[in-house]
Amino acid sequence: MDDRRIWVDADACPVVIKNILFKAAQRVGFFLTLVANKQMYIPSSKWITLIQVAPGFDEADNEIVNRVSPDDIVITGDIPLAVQVLEKGGHALNPRGELYSRDTIRGVLLMRDFKDTLRSSGIETGGPPALSQKNRNLFAANLDKLLLKTIGS
Repeated sequence: MDDRRIWVDADACPVVIKNILFKAAQRVGFFLTLVANKQMYIPSSKWITLIQVAPGFDEADNEIVNRVSPDDIVITGDIPLAVQVLEKGGHALNPRGELYSRDTIRGVLLMRDFKDTLRSSGIETGGPPALSQKNRNLFAANLDKLLLKTIGS
């Protein structure tokens, strides 16, 4: 295995998704790096590391963008970060299991911006629903697909 890795925008990543990632990294021997503004638990493993960045808006995102390489996998719910990852030739998967692609990311970004505009106008758009078992299963399935694709390339 070369230097390809999984990067996690870890501050907002649900614990259940982190646990799936921990198991996957161990299972396939793929480097997993969590990037966060705060200290957090990671299992002791040569495959898993944590980079703690300074507190501040987009500090973790900037660190990931600076380090991501083509074919790396990035786990994030942050649409602007996903756009930058795709532009650098990486793969972006959100914790709900949605695999972003160059074909779909612009539409997702437009919807995000539209909802931001509504919220700034005082219209309540509501938050996302709770992470479901279906989301977890979709995440695990798409992660496995990406790992197989990345390992095979």
